[in-house]
Parts: sequence; C-alpha cells; structure tokens
Amino acid sequence: MRCEWANSSKEMQAYHDNEWGKPSHDERYFFEMLTLEGAQAGLSWATIIKRRQTYRQAYDNFEIDKVAAFDQSKRDDLLQDKGIIRNHLKVDSSISNAKLIQSMHDNNKKFSDYIWKFVDNKPIINHYSDMEEMPAQTELSQMISKDLKKKGFRFVGPTIIYSFLQAVGVINDHLDNCDFK
Repeated sequence: MRCEWANSSKEMQAYHDNEWGKPSHDERYFFEMLTLEGAQAGLSWATIIKRRQTYRQAYDNFEIDKVAAFDQSKRDDLLQDKGIIRNHLKVDSSISNAKLIQSMHDNNKKFSDYIWKFVDNKPIINHYSDMEEMPAQTELSQMISKDLKKKGFRFVGPTIIYSFLQAVGVINDHLDNCDFK
C-alpha cells in the first residue's frame, strides 16, 4: 500500500517509496528539494518529477557552489531549457537561494541544520488516514517561511515549505495505512 498520490506514475512511486518523508541531512538534497518545490509553485508535483533528471543536468546536479556561481549567460541558458520550468522568477530565486546557502556554508553553518533546529532534530510523524486530513501548511511551515524570507530566500511560502519539509523527512506524512511510513 502506498499513499494514493504516488500511484500516478513510476517516477512518483519511486519518489514516494525511496525519498518522501525519509529524514535527510544532505545539503545538496536539501537544495535540490528547495529548488524543485519552488519550481512546483502553481503546478503539480508530477510535472516537476517528470523533469527532475533534466533539472539535475541543468543545475549541475544541484551542487550549491556551482549554482551560486551561475552567471547571466547560464541564467539565459536555463530560461531556454525546455526541460525545466522556464519562469525567470523561479530560476532567479534558485540561484539567489544557492548563494544564501553558500553564505551559510562560508560561516560554517549548514542549511539542513538550520531547518532541523526548528524541530529539535526530531522528525514529526503525523498520523493521517486520508489525504484530505493533510494540511497544505502549518504553524511550523509558516514560521520557517517567515524566517527564510527574512534571510532573503525566495519562493519559500508556507505551502512550499510544508512540501519541502515532507520531501526532506522533517515531516513524515505517509498515511497510516501506507507500507512506507
């Protein structure tokens, strides 16, 4: 049994079964998921997951230092890449968010540690029996969103952040009847 949203494609199943809700502390993965969740704004996750490999190629496998160094020419290339969402605000935010994470690293801080600190390094495991019970945002995602925006991050609204927290395993929202909980 899987959460019902995961049954739409093999890519969605693989993401659900192997990543979603599993605690991570990997900086590259955190940046990848922050970028992809931001790209999803106004779209479906299925749209993004189909493009994930292209995103990885376009974004140098989400290596933070490489993305932070993207110049105008690389930005222009991204905006021409039909394999990703070619929204200039989303592309620009991914580059500026990489620079902010790089700045944290320059100060011996990790983005993942910053996020995990909000939950005292313990994943939140929710118990829902139906997808309808699952919120789009919570007080936690609102608080993190507000703090990220204060630090200059973009495309980090509370709904995006809630999805991001699910993606990196800070929140485990697998339904109670899901075999992957």
